[in-house]
Amino acid sequence: MSPAGSAHGAAHPWLVADVGGTNARFALVEEPGAAPSRIGTLASRDHAGLAEAAATYLAEHAEGTQPGAACLAVAGPVVGGRFRLTNADWEPDTAERVGAHLGLAHVEVLNDFEALALSLPHIGEADLRPVGGRDLPIRDGSAPLSVLGPGTGLGMAGLIPTPGGWVPLPGEGGQVDVPAGTDREVEVMRLLRAEQGAANAEFLLSGDGLARLYRLLATVHGDRVEPLTAAEICVRRDKLCVETIEMFCALLGAFAGNAALTLGARGGVYLGGGILPRIADVLESSDFRRRFEAKPRVEEYVRAIPTALIVHPNPALVGATARLAQTLATSPLEYV
Repeated sequence: MSPAGSAHGAAHPWLVADVGGTNARFALVEEPGAAPSRIGTLASRDHAGLAEAAATYLAEHAEGTQPGAACLAVAGPVVGGRFRLTNADWEPDTAERVGAHLGLAHVEVLNDFEALALSLPHIGEADLRPVGGRDLPIRDGSAPLSVLGPGTGLGMAGLIPTPGGWVPLPGEGGQVDVPAGTDREVEVMRLLRAEQGAANAEFLLSGDGLARLYRLLATVHGDRVEPLTAAEICVRRDKLCVETIEMFCALLGAFAGNAALTLGARGGVYLGGGILPRIADVLESSDFRRRFEAKPRVEEYVRAIPTALIVHPNPALVGATARLAQTLATSPLEYV
């Protein structure tokens, strides 16, 4: 339930956030139509929950100003205002508790890739980098869009055109099976299933997944290796690291192609997350696009779908701002 409050258009500034298992990024939207500013990044593990992290940000960056409303994007499922950060030790929480802790009449929590999808109509062509020699995706409202990407986890969402505007379609697509397509990938998948009890795509296509893929490939080769982090694998150029990145990109291409087909994302597939900008050149020259298109019987359909890397520094904050503006323009103030 909502505490006493007025119906439309909460006063500025607004609080927006993009919260993952590793980092929680917050910002303020100072006035209508303004871009998020006063961006601050906190370590998620240093806080007991979303409310506490937001309170720390406000204490350090808001200079005593109380926001009128908040839209907070989190890396995990959100159902009826209840949410859980998938790759962190936070307890399941509710938007209502966060609002009560912060003293806000309106707090909306949404999935981070839902926010990323909502950003797509609001970012410019300079914020996108085509992948695979294709033109930039079309965002004219004529066809669905899909956005996905590896970070602490593997996120995915869609954006559907309707007569009333764009409607986001959040989901947990990162938990589908690994789209293994070569003998070597099948070997890795078998090891993964034996180790984890399942072969979820996120187990390989994420930060921890990249490190796991490196280790499993070493096992396939019969090599003993020291563990490496995703950041280390991205910058090293020894044979096993190169093979790991190549397989990572190929599997991601197959995963992205599956997403495009499932959603009918003829308007394009956008790539986000924290890992891909670090390996943008490798992604472009990798097997990503070939595997994206390698869909027997529907190659021409998939070949016409463009793919692009999002290079905007904070797209989920843009999407959270767009969602809050839309919500407050049409709905009473309440916890969502």
